[in-house]
Amino acid sequence: MSAASLPISIAQVTKTYGKTFALDHVDLEIRSGEFLTLLGPSGSGKTTLLTVLAGFTRPDGGSLKFGDTEMITVPPHKRHVGMVFQNYALFPHMSVADNVGFPLKLRGVKPAEIAQRTERALEMVRLGGYGTRGVDQLSGGQRQRVALARAMVFEPRIMLMDEPLSALDKQLREHMQIELRQLHDKLGMTTVYVTHDQREALTMSDRIAVINGGRIMQLDTPRALYERPKNRFVAEFIGESTFLPVRVHGGCVTLGDQTLRTAVPPPADGPQLLMLRPERLRLLGSSEAVDNACNTIEATLVATVYQGDSSLFRMALADGTPLDVRGDSAVALEPGTRLRLAVSIEDTVLLALEPVA
Repeated sequence: MSAASLPISIAQVTKTYGKTFALDHVDLEIRSGEFLTLLGPSGSGKTTLLTVLAGFTRPDGGSLKFGDTEMITVPPHKRHVGMVFQNYALFPHMSVADNVGFPLKLRGVKPAEIAQRTERALEMVRLGGYGTRGVDQLSGGQRQRVALARAMVFEPRIMLMDEPLSALDKQLREHMQIELRQLHDKLGMTTVYVTHDQREALTMSDRIAVINGGRIMQLDTPRALYERPKNRFVAEFIGESTFLPVRVHGGCVTLGDQTLRTAVPPPADGPQLLMLRPERLRLLGSSEAVDNACNTIEATLVATVYQGDSSLFRMALADGTPLDVRGDSAVALEPGTRLRLAVSIEDTVLLALEPVA
């Protein structure tokens, strides 16, 4: 089974409900065969954008193209798009095979071909031989696979997924993330995936579009989003972050009375925010030296939060500003201990001082 993939071009797409923008002049180019994730909090506009792609929501304005074809006025059943819903949307009165073969039946495919293509789709999701079972005889993970087989049985050019793993428990969800990504790589179809789970997005995606308030805050690879966020919202939404107020003058960055070096030159003078990832900070021994590739920061331990595979050390700078450090859970330190911290210059990221969206 193979699907011809298509690029997707979204230009100035807008959707309002009353005076509220669900989508605010969205521009987005999705590459052919790409796995792109729409990531954002509840109400950010990510699901609205997905339903615009599917044809379930008609935007107020803008352009949507699959390849070179304008799709805004094309009804859902003519878009040749596969869709996997959050609740799977399986028919409980039908067998597994009838559920998977249903899209082919709607398209007038002959019964013998439906049976052949259905079994092939089930084998693709490792459910070969399950066709005669009822949906109520399946586990959550198996139902998710049936929904995926039904979405891809007619070989769509584009696959849309609306939080399909959210109903699964953590261990199964993480297992299915890997399976979905491997299946995508095998089939090569353009995939647009919606989630509010940042770890899921980082695990599965070629690129991630972070959405908030109907706007794309940043579109980038998982690594670039995590290591070089462009604003505070992205930095807070992707991973753990600590933000420290700093001043920039003449290209020098100062934190209190300390001067810090950054990998990217400061864009302008004035107050800015220093973003630090807790796991990128390292506790230094009393006499431990650091190389020229690191900044050092002094802080006092306030509390230690044991979390199994690691501990979160709640620190405070001299002026009381809080700072988190994630480190070895075997390390035992007393509150009030004065410590030096090391952070690589590459991990010292400056952000504009702006209100949180």
